[in-house]
Amino acid sequence: MLIFLLLNAALVLGEYARDLEISEGVPIGTRIGFIEDGVSSENGPPYLIIPVQGIFVNTDLDIDEKTGEIKTKITLDRETRASYYFVAVPLNGQNIQVNVRVIDENDNAPKFPTPVMNIEFPENTPRDVKRTLNPAKDEDIGIFNTQKYNIISGNINNAFRLSYHREKDGVLYLDLQINGVLDRETTPSYALKIEALDGGVQPLRGEMTVNIAILDVNDNPPIFNQIRYFGIVPENATLGTSILKVQATDADFGENGAIEYSINRRQSDKDCFFDIDQSSGLISVNKALDFETKETHELVVVAKDKGVQPLETTAFISIKVTDVNDNQPSINVIFLSEDATPKISEDAATGDFVARISVNDPDSKNEYSNVNVTLEGGDGHFGLTTQNSLIYLVVVSMPLDRELNANYTLNVVATDTGSPPLHAFKTFNLQVTDINDNAPEFEQNEFYANVLEIAEPGTSVFQITAIDRDEGVNSDLSYSIFETSDSRPSWFEIDSNTGLITTKMHVDCDTDSMPKLIVIASDNGKPPLSSSATVLVTIHDVNDNEPIFGQIFYNVTIPEDKPKGSCILKVSAVDSDCGVNAMVNYTLLDAPSKNIPFNVSSYGEICISSELDFETKQVHELLVIATDRGKINYTFIL
Repeated sequence: MLIFLLLNAALVLGEYARDLEISEGVPIGTRIGFIEDGVSSENGPPYLIIPVQGIFVNTDLDIDEKTGEIKTKITLDRETRASYYFVAVPLNGQNIQVNVRVIDENDNAPKFPTPVMNIEFPENTPRDVKRTLNPAKDEDIGIFNTQKYNIISGNINNAFRLSYHREKDGVLYLDLQINGVLDRETTPSYALKIEALDGGVQPLRGEMTVNIAILDVNDNPPIFNQIRYFGIVPENATLGTSILKVQATDADFGENGAIEYSINRRQSDKDCFFDIDQSSGLISVNKALDFETKETHELVVVAKDKGVQPLETTAFISIKVTDVNDNQPSINVIFLSEDATPKISEDAATGDFVARISVNDPDSKNEYSNVNVTLEGGDGHFGLTTQNSLIYLVVVSMPLDRELNANYTLNVVATDTGSPPLHAFKTFNLQVTDINDNAPEFEQNEFYANVLEIAEPGTSVFQITAIDRDEGVNSDLSYSIFETSDSRPSWFEIDSNTGLITTKMHVDCDTDSMPKLIVIASDNGKPPLSSSATVLVTIHDVNDNEPIFGQIFYNVTIPEDKPKGSCILKVSAVDSDCGVNAMVNYTLLDAPSKNIPFNVSSYGEICISSELDFETKQVHELLVIATDRGKINYTFIL
């Protein structure tokens, strides 16, 4: 009520204003100033202090009512409280309204809301297009607030620039602008590191990484690797015979870079003598050809991408049809495998025969007697040999490996020496057959499994698997356990097909706590190959054995003057369990109640606990209890 009356009195009588300033962060106890009215000494101390803005005046400021001196009581923080206001009421004179303003210091760095920001730009985005970025905010004010932004790294070829502006809320907003030409094929992404700086003498900084993904736009047409292609095909080539392959590439991504090939039928090959595989660009014969009708076919081949607005380019193909005139060389291929099919074993040695090729030319008695035979394909693994230019042998030139390449497409070309030369083609797919040259492989050398010693026979322990890179029977695997003294063959068995290891009988941790099983994986090849892995099986103990003393009775004779604390005997019991189940503690039965002058340690040492007196008692009978530490305890009394 007193405060209410004084405030009302102040309103009636009027107040003098006293404005003070202090920087935030100054040490506790720093003087802010004195309460003064600046008019009359009658308004001097002492004062009655009336806080107007809650309890913060009392908690944050130290005001001496007797002298009027004002000091800081805490470290002031403008961002927490920017001003303090109270009324000082002197004993005489008018009230003084005191306003303390906290001056901002540059104690807060600009801070982005997230350290990383991800955005996207299509590569055809025009110059100066903006994308708003998350602005940095600074709790300081005025010049100490965020003042500018910079790109400090990652701006390849100066592709981007920053612009920023301040709005009514005081935030310096940030935009990222395109500064050059974006090209996904040159630079598919950017990682810009952007800093925000305030206006301090030593500016404080905040950083943010902007990850920019450049999205593909269909701005690159397909490009052929040649402007003009040339091919040769005999006039009697069968339908589907391959002639040549065109190839184009597109620097764009995804569908924009996927290419389809076609023949421009409006400009060429209107009668569809040829076909082109739209995916591979392989040109083949589509209709019977006739040298006398047309010797050369000019094709316009189109490569078009799959963009929404597809781009395309063209190449010119010249296909020369060679004259056969019923004298075309004939090629007969006999494969030298057991069943006369085109195949060769992968263990074939260099020089082994693959096929026998005979060439026949009806004009052999005249100028076309010599026929040149070549072999195409096979990546150098196959070659031709001949002695008379009529019989050729396809031989192995390099070692084969079915696991690397199981099929080869070979093309035999026979060309006579006529003018113009006549050609014959024979294409066949050669299969490389498997031999058992890869042993089964386990994922690792050692495996670990667990089983309780109370597990019933037939309990699953572990399933082990191996893989074999061969095929057919060479990769069919069977599993077995190599019997050793460590493998406990009477305890475990393995399913030869699945590799599942199960128990054959009850296992016993006391006999062997970690059997070592060597599992053999064998394939069904001839001869079979095998490999092994170790399965370490931990037998988890069940506390099913009690401790047993080495002897039932112990006799000890000691003099009555044996000093207290002397140890006279060590008893020992053995527990055939494993782990903590085999650890034994020792106690004396009824020792406290019968005043027995002995005690026993947990290790079995019996020691004198009090003085002995022969006249009082000559014989002491001790009952020692041995107890194991298993969860289910077994006790033996000695």
